[in-house]
Amino acid sequence: MFLKHTTVNGTMQHQPVLLTQAIDGLAIRPDGVYIDGTFGRGGHAMAILKKLSSSGRLLVMDKDPEAIHEAHRLFDHDQRVSIRHESLIRLIDWIKEEDLIGCVNGILLDLGVSSPQLDTPARGFSFLTDGPLDMRMDTTSHLDASTWIAQVEESELTEVLKTYGEERFARRIAQAIVETRKQAPVKTTKQLATLIEKAVPFREKHKHPATRSFQAIRIFINRELEELREGLKDCVDILSTHGRLVVISFHSLEDRIVKRFIKIEEKGEELPRGLPIRYSAFQSRLKHIGRTVRSDKTELKNNPRARSAVLRIAEKMI
Repeated sequence: MFLKHTTVNGTMQHQPVLLTQAIDGLAIRPDGVYIDGTFGRGGHAMAILKKLSSSGRLLVMDKDPEAIHEAHRLFDHDQRVSIRHESLIRLIDWIKEEDLIGCVNGILLDLGVSSPQLDTPARGFSFLTDGPLDMRMDTTSHLDASTWIAQVEESELTEVLKTYGEERFARRIAQAIVETRKQAPVKTTKQLATLIEKAVPFREKHKHPATRSFQAIRIFINRELEELREGLKDCVDILSTHGRLVVISFHSLEDRIVKRFIKIEEKGEELPRGLPIRYSAFQSRLKHIGRTVRSDKTELKNNPRARSAVLRIAEKMI
């Protein structure tokens, strides 16, 4: 969901990563029904709308209240657009209310944290600027990062850093956090980044020592991977036959989930050899479309944050 920022006529414009490739992947019909499940600041939504006729429809959703405020500012005048403040895990409930199960022609998911979230110190996502240790995508939820860090057991913290950050020094960092909070609560991003930096014995080239830990805590606080797994299952039910699912991931944990999900929906679970089950008994619900897409050199030059972006496309078969 990382965005390139440009200014046009004094107004800040946001250019999403892999925009053209994502829109092409949706294979948009002018009279179709489409979902932008991660609105962000509306770059994808505006590109989808440009391809829709007056009979087309776009449903946009985001768990971030600031994103939803922007959606209303941009689209309240457009009768083709419906807006909902909700997380991906509740998407299917909304689509049931709209009586659109099995009728949606395309779903776009642009995962992870957005540039506006990263670049706003008060949101607490970045270790590069000092701000309150919040990290909530949905600021109406009750558990922020500082509250969780103040009460989490060392063993659980270690596991979160290992699982969601793939942090090799997870135990050392967890110990440092627990020891530090005995003296004073860890309330700011700078506090957390500094103590992690001191706990890690050496730095990776071109990577801040706090990178993996901040990612891990953010993913845990926002239940990102759990919601992605459940949301992907619901997307298949929501799509019409030949409807497209387009997903942009920004780290390997997300992409593995998406890749494995598409593979299982296309070929079924991998079974041990020798079982008396014929492949023909499995009916594919999805097929992958094209190759994995990454940002080209031009996009990377304009937006270095796009370097980790991976786009996958699948089409519903039945």
